[in-house]
Amino acid sequence: MLGFLKKAFGKTSEAINEVAPQKKKKITKDEFEDILLEADVQYDLVEHILEGLPNTIGRIQAFNSLISIFQYKVDFKESDAKPFVEMIIGVNGAGKTTTISKLAHHYQREGNSVILGAGDTFRAAAIEQLTRWATRLDIPIVSTQQGHDPSAVVYDTISSAQAKDIDNVIIDTAGRLHTQTNLGEELKKMIRVAGKAIAHAPHRKLLILDGTQGSSSINQAKAFDDMIGIDGIIITKLDGTAKGGSILSIAYELKMPILYIGIGEQPKDLVKFKANEYVNTILDEIFIS
Repeated sequence: MLGFLKKAFGKTSEAINEVAPQKKKKITKDEFEDILLEADVQYDLVEHILEGLPNTIGRIQAFNSLISIFQYKVDFKESDAKPFVEMIIGVNGAGKTTTISKLAHHYQREGNSVILGAGDTFRAAAIEQLTRWATRLDIPIVSTQQGHDPSAVVYDTISSAQAKDIDNVIIDTAGRLHTQTNLGEELKKMIRVAGKAIAHAPHRKLLILDGTQGSSSINQAKAFDDMIGIDGIIITKLDGTAKGGSILSIAYELKMPILYIGIGEQPKDLVKFKANEYVNTILDEIFIS
């Protein structure tokens, strides 16, 4: 796991090393502030993290201060429902389709059967891309033509999963901007239709956030949460950005479970997020072991 995280935060580590090239047993409060800002932690949160810390900080003090950001109550929305229905949400370019393939692969490795629903009928390319992933992973997919009703895809996918006794349903949605009211209403309809196909579905609505956007993705997440309610977050593309510290800002502002992080383009490049391992990966670049 730690090896995967070091890969994910490679560019963040490089950014930290620019402001703190030498690892130490203790650092000053000013040095800690510079490191956090360089890793794209929001300024207000940096001030909050530094509150109560002495002028000279050791690793344990730094760890306790950072890990406290993740000490909030969340509902991880686990369920014994079969099929377990997840709806994947996020703007174009965030990496939804690739993340769906990673999730599907993850469930396959756990021994579960999976079906995909190509609910992004807004773009023909989205349907084609998801179909290619389904073929590569050897899993079924329900799709329709571009421009057709995505809610019908939702219903048909869940119905097919029930008929075939499939464990996991993963439904793609169009990369809708939260300012587009009509697309927002369409998303709400898809959720209602899922609930008609099987009680309490979708069991989890996952928001995909682009890690290269850093803390700027927080407002986007808040808008989606206000619109439909988000149950969990997956952060993508972390291997390509120096903004790994933005996870702290996302956790602090949203207080939602960060379930997974994406660290590459292959189906295997998805790891469960664990706050203590994330914090330790950052601190390994600052302090002498």
